Amino acid sequence: MRLKPYSLLYWSLEALVIALLIWVCSKLDFVLQPIGIFISVTFTPLIISTFLYYMLNPIVKLLVKIRIGRFRFPRGLASLLVVLTLVLVVLGGIAALLPSLVNELTQLVKWLPTATKETQQALGHLSQHEWFKQLNLSKVYDEFNDQVGKYAEMLLKGLTSSAGTVIGTVTSIVVVAVTVPVMLFYMLKDAHRFVPSVQRFFSPNQAEEVGNLLHRMNATLSAYISGQAIECLFVAVATSVGYLIIGQPLAIVLGIVAGLTNMIPYVGPYIGITPALLVALAVEPRKIIWVIVVVVIVQQIDGNIIYPNIIGKTLNIHPLTIIVLLLAAGNIAGIPGMILCVPFYAVTKTVVSFFWTIWQLEKRGKRPAESPKNE
Repeated sequence: MRLKPYSLLYWSLEALVIALLIWVCSKLDFVLQPIGIFISVTFTPLIISTFLYYMLNPIVKLLVKIRIGRFRFPRGLASLLVVLTLVLVVLGGIAALLPSLVNELTQLVKWLPTATKETQQALGHLSQHEWFKQLNLSKVYDEFNDQVGKYAEMLLKGLTSSAGTVIGTVTSIVVVAVTVPVMLFYMLKDAHRFVPSVQRFFSPNQAEEVGNLLHRMNATLSAYISGQAIECLFVAVATSVGYLIIGQPLAIVLGIVAGLTNMIPYVGPYIGITPALLVALAVEPRKIIWVIVVVVIVQQIDGNIIYPNIIGKTLNIHPLTIIVLLLAAGNIAGIPGMILCVPFYAVTKTVVSFFWTIWQLEKRGKRPAESPKNE
């Protein structure tokens, strides 16, 4: 179907007006600044609440179906029970981990001066060797010692002068911790009303198509987030168990870090192993090899068994596409962009596929009507 000249002119003017409005708004800082603050404040709790919603919504659906005599769980009560259980589990986990975490961090702080001394002594002995002198690395060694002293001094100054930043960070964490359960409760309670509310703005024929599209988008996000949660849980548990076996300090905390960073495809394992390597280097450098062995084994199981069967089949995205998405999103939005780019692409792909299918069906439906005219 060819566009008529006036239709083409109309859409060109429409695009020009939109571009002009965007340009004008970009010059008005007093308009964009409040919008940016609003997005930055609500972004983190909204993302966390959405992630938890897709994980916990099946449990709410299961509770709603349960009947005890004549009693049946209302959706609001089921949502409240699930949110309260989640809060209690998180608080219980923090209470259980906090004493051991404080104890191991205290030991780590005590080990750091000894580890630094041993490293400097090892470098000093190494610098006496003939082949080391031939490499002319003595200047590098001296500069390294100077830089370590400067960085330590800067760190101490930063810790003493950044009390305001620490207070602001703690306040933000508290706000998120309080906001997320409330947002999650209303999501679990009222999410089933979202599709009918949107359908009211469309005609009956369009409403059905919009409902189908929203259900497909919901299924795509649900499959991705549920699979991602299972994968991250496996990596966290398996890595923690592996670290406990080799006697790695902060094993459970480092395992949780590995599980959380595993949300970033391909790059996540390298980010997750970095804290473990630093801790091993500070406490006992020989454990670095065992840390690498544990991570390699866990990632091999995850990459060959967990990921292909849980996430790979549901999204059907080529690995090269994911790499390109990660490179682009990482440069644009950093780590949050790398985490969100894959589900965003999956939803966009679902939308484009849906409209392509609708267009193909409409095109085929017009052919029989047009064929008598051609004859």
